[in-house]
Amino acid sequence: MTGAPDTEDKLHDDRPFLLAAGGTGGHLFPAAALAEELKTRGYPVELATDLRTEKYAIDFPARAIHQLPSATVRGRNPFSLAKTFATLGMGYVGGLAMLRRVKPRAVIGFGGYPTLPPVIAARTLGIPTAVHEQNAVMGRANRLLSKITSRVALTVSPTKKMSEDAVAKSTVTGTPVRSAVLAYRDQPYDPPTADGRLLLLIFGGSQGAHFFSEVFPAALPLLPDAMRDRLTIVQQTREEDLDATRAAYEEAGIAAHLAPFFRDLPERIANAHLICSRSGASTVNEMMAIGRPAIFVPLPHALDNDQLENATRLAEKGGGWCLPQSELTPERLAAELKSLFDDPDRLAAAAAKAHEAATVDAVARLADFAEALAAAESHASA
Repeated sequence: MTGAPDTEDKLHDDRPFLLAAGGTGGHLFPAAALAEELKTRGYPVELATDLRTEKYAIDFPARAIHQLPSATVRGRNPFSLAKTFATLGMGYVGGLAMLRRVKPRAVIGFGGYPTLPPVIAARTLGIPTAVHEQNAVMGRANRLLSKITSRVALTVSPTKKMSEDAVAKSTVTGTPVRSAVLAYRDQPYDPPTADGRLLLLIFGGSQGAHFFSEVFPAALPLLPDAMRDRLTIVQQTREEDLDATRAAYEEAGIAAHLAPFFRDLPERIANAHLICSRSGASTVNEMMAIGRPAIFVPLPHALDNDQLENATRLAEKGGGWCLPQSELTPERLAAELKSLFDDPDRLAAAAAKAHEAATVDAVARLADFAEALAAAESHASA
């Protein structure tokens, strides 16, 4: 750990690492993984986020959580943009006050517009800053921040849509996954048997996916009766879709457990025979860490096509399958599921490839990166 302070230094320096993340659980989960590792190394950790992420931050391993005003830049309507920038401005002012009070040793952003106010405020005050990019395509907030931060941490190289300056100051660390996920790293994949149950896990990332609540209840009744009788569905479903989705499965006679959010998702991933999900960076990396076969349906119409890139990279390694939403009719989905459930060896092979693709030391590498960031900047200012 180059430049890392020793234990004695940490005991006499209560300044925290401030992690900034927001928008979705996909940004918060890797930040939580880093927070866990930094705490084991003796550092205090605090989190800067916004109100929207409250339900994901409940168990965040930080000694304090600071909620700052934030908004996402969307569209070109002058009134909407003015309102957005005013909100971000309030977040920046609040961030300055919070940082002067907290005095962090470094600030690391994990993407999403809620990271703009605290990271920009930190740079204004001369506090060491960095961003971590989870996706294979750099997101808009990180593209903006990478112009002013001291360093950039990446999941993969090359990462698309990066400036030359960002590339020059980047380090590949991988995306850290939480200890709750790594707890299942060594649980072997148990492929389905000829007459045994089939457990299908369906989820759309931390925000859910309305499309999944439409296509799966239409597709699963098309499976052969014998296969459908063996099937158990565990599906993350948006609150507004719960009743209709549950009724559709009951009418088809399919056993299903539905919920808007699963706090025990790592265990459910580990126990699944097959997973169908979106392909946000955290989702893909958690799937690889545990090693389970998955059909990825990237979020369509995304500005940066980051989910398509994430899914394609793993599919090319044999760790899953990427199916565009535009092609996923109920008939196509039923055919894909039948083909995979009829071929346990194919499922097991994909599970093994996904497991091999994981960067299991990503959290340690990112913690080393954070320590070096704080140490180098503090030495430079000494």
